[in-house]
Amino acid sequence: DFPAEDVGVGPREMGFLFGQYRRLSGHFQGNFTGPKIFWSGSSFRTEATGYGLVFFARVVLADMNKELKGLRCAISGSGKIAMHVLEKLLSCEAIPVTVSDSEGYLFDGDGFDYVKYTLIRNIKAQQRSLKEYLKTFPRAKYINDAKPWGEQCDIAFPCASQNEIDQGEALSIISSGCRVLIECSNMPCTGQAVDILRKAKVHVAPAKATAAGGVAVGELELNPEFSLMQWSVEDFENKIQV
Repeated sequence: DFPAEDVGVGPREMGFLFGQYRRLSGHFQGNFTGPKIFWSGSSFRTEATGYGLVFFARVVLADMNKELKGLRCAISGSGKIAMHVLEKLLSCEAIPVTVSDSEGYLFDGDGFDYVKYTLIRNIKAQQRSLKEYLKTFPRAKYINDAKPWGEQCDIAFPCASQNEIDQGEALSIISSGCRVLIECSNMPCTGQAVDILRKAKVHVAPAKATAAGGVAVGELELNPEFSLMQWSVEDFENKIQV
């Protein structure tokens, strides 16, 4: 077994698992994905999945003779994966325009920058609604009880939940002008949605492949030689892209 973080399971819950495992087994051995660095695990495990998704998108675009720079990106969710996708898109000079939470989605037509990213991160850290963003940037809009897939974009990054994109949402994505969809959460598209998107010539990168970043770092964590490793940003990005 290789326990990992997911919806509702963060470092605290992984710590509970680790403590119980050590109590029951009587020894300090093995690896969990996403624990604090001093338990066992890599220093960039938290970022690995989100960054890896953006690296995967770059590979897909390169095959189309395109790059992320200047492309509008729609993101759903505002958890760890979504925020790391947003952060890495900014470093690639893309233009992320949406994030979402359980009540609706936030759209900023001017695109998010690092200042706006920091504000969103702080709002989420305090467990407040994304509506708070509008107090600082009133030109943005928050749409209640909706998903961001109708907004004009070049690439979609569904990071929220399983089956969040059905047939209707797929048609909205096609109408938005989106040409590439990178599955970020576990199976965000229904089978019918994938069929509709592919018939419309939208390139769909499946979650089984796009999650390779997190999986690769998790695999490295299984190697005893990498226990308690501290990577530089350059080392981490080089390893995850290989």
